[in-house]
Amino acid sequence: MLHAGCAPSEDLEPLALGDGVVLESTAAGGLRLLVDGEPTFVSAGPIEVRGFDEEVESNLGMWRFSRGPVATTAFSEVRRVEHEGAEVRFELRTLDGREGLLTVRKETESVHFSFEPRVPRESIALPIECDAEGSFHGFGEQYNATEQTGEAFSLFVSEQGIGRDGDAWFFDGDRHTTYFPMPWYLDARGFGVLLETDYRVEADICASDMKQAELEVVGDARLEWRVFLGPTPADVVRQLGDTVGRPTAPPDWSFSPWMCTQGGPDAVLGRLAAMQEADIPVGALWVQDWTGQRENLGGGYGVQYRWLPDTELYPDLRGLVQTLHDQDIRVVGYVNPFVDPALEHWDEMVEQGMLPLDPATGEVATFFGPRGDMTTADLSNPATREYIAGFLTDAVRDIGLDGWMADFAEWLPIDVDLYEGDAAAVHNRYPELWQSITREVMEAERPDGDWLMFARSGWTGVQSQAQVHWVGDQEADWSEADGLPTVVPAMLNLGLSGQPFATHDIAGFSGGPSTKELYMRWTELGAFSPFMRTHDGNDRENNHRWDADEETQAHFSRFARVHEALAGELSAMAVDAEQSGLPMVRHLLLEWPADRETWAIHDQFLLGADLLVAPVVTEGATTRNLYLPEGPWFHVWTGEVYDGPGWVEVEAELGAPPVFSRGKDRADLRAIQ
Repeated sequence: MLHAGCAPSEDLEPLALGDGVVLESTAAGGLRLLVDGEPTFVSAGPIEVRGFDEEVESNLGMWRFSRGPVATTAFSEVRRVEHEGAEVRFELRTLDGREGLLTVRKETESVHFSFEPRVPRESIALPIECDAEGSFHGFGEQYNATEQTGEAFSLFVSEQGIGRDGDAWFFDGDRHTTYFPMPWYLDARGFGVLLETDYRVEADICASDMKQAELEVVGDARLEWRVFLGPTPADVVRQLGDTVGRPTAPPDWSFSPWMCTQGGPDAVLGRLAAMQEADIPVGALWVQDWTGQRENLGGGYGVQYRWLPDTELYPDLRGLVQTLHDQDIRVVGYVNPFVDPALEHWDEMVEQGMLPLDPATGEVATFFGPRGDMTTADLSNPATREYIAGFLTDAVRDIGLDGWMADFAEWLPIDVDLYEGDAAAVHNRYPELWQSITREVMEAERPDGDWLMFARSGWTGVQSQAQVHWVGDQEADWSEADGLPTVVPAMLNLGLSGQPFATHDIAGFSGGPSTKELYMRWTELGAFSPFMRTHDGNDRENNHRWDADEETQAHFSRFARVHEALAGELSAMAVDAEQSGLPMVRHLLLEWPADRETWAIHDQFLLGADLLVAPVVTEGATTRNLYLPEGPWFHVWTGEVYDGPGWVEVEAELGAPPVFSRGKDRADLRAIQ
């Protein structure tokens, strides 16, 4: 039993919480969890509260925060302990007598911590021990790597940035700006830690101090965190999904290629005819400009931000959709939560109080966005959600759309008045609010699950509403900061963070124009991704595309048919993921956690449990160095058998990306030409 009374925390005796879980103190004033005698989560010292003035800058969907002097107070002493069953309560105290209550509760497969300081504060910081034997994987959709030891970054929903080189924070972003951050990490030894908050979290992962990481919640909220007990990484991912929710499996047709087509009915049908002539299987056509065309800022092909069809560009959209349905081809569109003062919805939404307000003026709060001066809907208001849902219902019921890209949801200002809630916290929940409208509409209109949503943004809890996430707007190039090489780490981190369904744009969106080699390599990756999807990209007229020349067309057709051949396996993986949370794009450590060589690998992956994919993401490369865990492994394109574990260098000419099958020859894929 832990001692009661006033005593430094290092004097406390171990406390059994049940099921082999023991809580004990550390000499540094922190807490250590042991499971069957083995340490898991260890706080490196006492919890701290901080006071400071903070300056906030925002532009183009990104934010920058800077602080003045910081006053720090540590809760380093235990004042009192109450132990009732699986719950224990600590009265924590600072050296100058200020108090807070820490509650620790053992649950079935996790331990929940909650700390409420009884002092004003701007933030609460949780120190975590940096153990050389452990790891820090995850943190939502990160593009640089999967293991983040040595990195420091904000966890705050934002635009990814264009280029991600850090040169201009309000445009380029940096290596950690992301649409889908999450205050969560997985230790590959077999446990995970989730901060349960909607406020911004500042993460310092052994960057400032090699012995200590820190997760700091910025906002007037209690500090809550949960430690998932594993004992394997796969168990931890399942336990995370049991807590935050999991997406439902997409329909079977989504595992055939989704092809981008736009420009009006003649263009759509003409492109489809060309696909069929090229022997390209098509599960869905993505018609993003069903709401109309516009030019993007700085040039490029954009769409109108509304929830209504453009009857000039598509005079009979319902008829076009029916024509495609008659050929067993689904049609998906595009929506986002922006509200444009130049378009239909603005006046009605202003009149009905459906938009965020500037607290200084009481007028609609606007910002400079992708179309100029605009805003984003106040989704904390049930009336706003119902209003938007009405238009999306019409798109399904009257037009026949089978789903859409649910884009954006990162731009809600944090200094506005909303119908309900603190905008600084609602900002991170906004993606969940946005995507839940689609789920509500589709579950009402398509209760059989015959629908598709692919979204961009996220935070903890979005998993319960989302379906598929694509990894955003990469540059159409080979850049390690923002091009093709960032796709695999992003998909892996999504999978480790509870989103098992991921995809990407072939071949990127921003910048460009894309080149032939880039397009062909990105096509190879697309074929061995859960969902194979094309995008014309921002530089639509100049980007290299699947029909640019005969060689590219033949290459794309072949790999589209490879993807089609995998459709049944992909569908089965998705059904399993819905139950287990195991991602379709799977980090090697989920299958071989005891093989520490797998922990740092973020440029290759498993598709399901048995296909190992090591895409070529370097311009001009014709060989690839890769790691094969314990084998045997069959080279898909040659049938040669390799025995793992070990590193190998293999030939990787265009048309033969390194793909290996565990314990089984895949002559069926090799035969597709």
